[in-house]
Amino acid sequence: MVGKAKKTRSKKRKPAGRKAPARKKPGLIRRLFRILMLLVGLAIGLSVPWAIWLDIQIRDEFEGRVWDVPSRVYARPLSLYTGKAITKDALLIELDAAGYRKKQTASEPGSYAYSGERFDIHRRGFTFEDGAEKAIRFRLQMRGGVVVALNDMDNSGDPGLVRLDSAEIASIYPLHDEDRTLVALKEVPELLVTGLQAVEDRQFKHHHGIAPRSIARAFLANLKARRAVQGGSTLTQQLVKNYFLSSERTLARKANEAIMAVLLELHYDKAQILEAYINEVFLGQQGKHAIHGFGRASEFYFDRSLQDLEPQQIALLIGMVRGASLYNPRRNPQRALERRNQVLDIFGTTGLMSDAEIKTARERPLGVTEKPRSGSSRYPAFVDFVRRQLRRDYQASDLRSEGLKIFTTLAPFEQEYAQQAVTKGLDDLQSRGLPADLQSALVMSDVASGEVRALVGDRVAGLNHFNRALDARRQIGSVVKPLVYLSALEHVDDYTLITPVKDEPVSLRQPDGSLWSPANYDHKSHGVLPLMDALVQSYNQATVQVGLNVGVASLIRKIKQLGVVAEVPAVPATLLGAVELTPVEVAQIYQSLAAGGYSVPLRSVTAVLTPQGEILGRYPLRLMPLKNRDAVALLNFALTQVVDKGTAKQLHGLLGKNTLIAGKTGTTNERRDSWFVGYTRDRVAVSWVGLDDNRPAGVTGSNAAMRVWAGLFRQLPLEAVDLRMPDGANFVWVNKRERALTDPSCPGAELIPFIEGSEPKASTGCLQKLDDKNRKSLWRKLFERKD
Repeated sequence: MVGKAKKTRSKKRKPAGRKAPARKKPGLIRRLFRILMLLVGLAIGLSVPWAIWLDIQIRDEFEGRVWDVPSRVYARPLSLYTGKAITKDALLIELDAAGYRKKQTASEPGSYAYSGERFDIHRRGFTFEDGAEKAIRFRLQMRGGVVVALNDMDNSGDPGLVRLDSAEIASIYPLHDEDRTLVALKEVPELLVTGLQAVEDRQFKHHHGIAPRSIARAFLANLKARRAVQGGSTLTQQLVKNYFLSSERTLARKANEAIMAVLLELHYDKAQILEAYINEVFLGQQGKHAIHGFGRASEFYFDRSLQDLEPQQIALLIGMVRGASLYNPRRNPQRALERRNQVLDIFGTTGLMSDAEIKTARERPLGVTEKPRSGSSRYPAFVDFVRRQLRRDYQASDLRSEGLKIFTTLAPFEQEYAQQAVTKGLDDLQSRGLPADLQSALVMSDVASGEVRALVGDRVAGLNHFNRALDARRQIGSVVKPLVYLSALEHVDDYTLITPVKDEPVSLRQPDGSLWSPANYDHKSHGVLPLMDALVQSYNQATVQVGLNVGVASLIRKIKQLGVVAEVPAVPATLLGAVELTPVEVAQIYQSLAAGGYSVPLRSVTAVLTPQGEILGRYPLRLMPLKNRDAVALLNFALTQVVDKGTAKQLHGLLGKNTLIAGKTGTTNERRDSWFVGYTRDRVAVSWVGLDDNRPAGVTGSNAAMRVWAGLFRQLPLEAVDLRMPDGANFVWVNKRERALTDPSCPGAELIPFIEGSEPKASTGCLQKLDDKNRKSLWRKLFERKD
């Protein structure tokens, strides 16, 4: 047996001279398999916790956003009472803004009827910022723009005061720069629901978040075309990308997208996902505000509600899902038309529309409006102001609450009048030969409270591409001069309204070596004249002389004291308005002056209520009264003289009234900017007119901005400026030229206010003669015998 074994082994021996082939190392495949299993285990070990974390993120974010309720923004409630000054037209504007319906009789809440100047109004029940009030039917009688009677129609008698429920002017998300109009799935046109799936995701009803066949089909199509021509993402994946992820194109992002899409489908049904998609998809941009959702897009592009869209309009919006910028119908109309027609063809091939319907729809134009309406609000510039002040005055954590009620200061009829004044005013300026592309901004506030009643940022109502009232930073020209003279008047020992000042040439060496030599508007110098006359006539040279004497730093401090936080250059040219401010910042300065030196921050929000009716706390408002209010009182008087006999003397003619008004015109170099600021007892308003590109526009303070201002105040009740002096100041009869006390009956007599102790000590000859005569008359009365 041993020999046999040897024989067997000898047969397996290789021929001499041949090298035996290398053996595979035992266990290599097994080691590779182990490594592979280790990697798979490691991937699973890491991916499971990652998927759990993603799942938590999805549920928290999706449930928080899909049911997010916007905050409702309300105008100020209109208070009505006997003696209230309001015109019939103004009341009709208020009722329309609040959604009241005209009826034969005011039989139901939210309705009204009127005949002549008698109104029957059925006020709805409403929760105001200070509490809820029940519905009430009342009759209002007005005469000559004043309410003369108010009666409760159900409980006879005068109710004293009735507030109309506040008009809802917008719905917003306070912390988001995005604009959307939420729609429920049941409100969405069927063609949009089915068409969206036909174009973007035909397997939507059947897949579980991802569609492998679609991904493979898109991969092959893109490979064949050597570029991205087709996407494989499902609607669920697109929603995930919009909600949770960035738009970067990486494998990690796509992997997260796929995992999250599957998880989303595990927790929510198809209807919830589709409704969220319809409200979330990005469909355009308006300034800094993103347009999200088909509801808002239908308003933005067609100025229609989603339910009123026609098939070709629905097709255009669905086509834009692939690229809102690429297929923007306003910027790229031909490309948008081709894309819309592609979508219509898909509607035909999938049986959603007949051939005849497709043919008709393809023949229709795009139908987009020339200019987009700014959100669902009629007052977009004011709502923009509200957004900014909410972020400034309230904690972000409070503003994340759903369904807030935001009460604002907007007065609908004053806002409508302000917009009309801008639109019609600029049309009138165009007819007078000024540029057709002039723009304007207007801000009006309540003198006592600083509450902004109207704010216009564009000549076209409803537009807010650029909010000039808040963002147009322009040189302010002569409207800064009153602050120079206010700084002077605070130096009681040196300046009064009749102090002589020099209006003569002045030259100053600039840091670059050049000379700055300001001239007057009429290119003349006027010699020595009273300080008030220099202000009333807005003489540049006199203003510079006074400003250099009190110091540029004093002017800058004054601007800061009056509520402006913008940087102001410490150069002599600032004395003549070479400082760039926005209209709302100028309004802040003059609100403080009109209020007698009380600097109250301009505000647009009065209260924010939670859905439970609780008032949210806000950061405290800053109230900074000026120390020298008597000097402010003197300045206010001087500004009434600007309107009576100075650069704004045409204002009374434009208004058709001689009411006592304070004001100041402003014009910048090369007539680029026109400013006018004016105020009555209860309202202060700033108007600006110019060109957006800052070209010379041929405008002056009196030929442009003042006309716009007058167009607004011509429609409002006017109350004369309050010229009552505070303690420490009094009116005195003086002769300005002689700088002496005088009598009302003497030549050149004017009644001018002075801070106590600064009145002239000398008397005119006329006054001395009268005094002598009066003394003699008194002597005779007491001591001479009567015959």
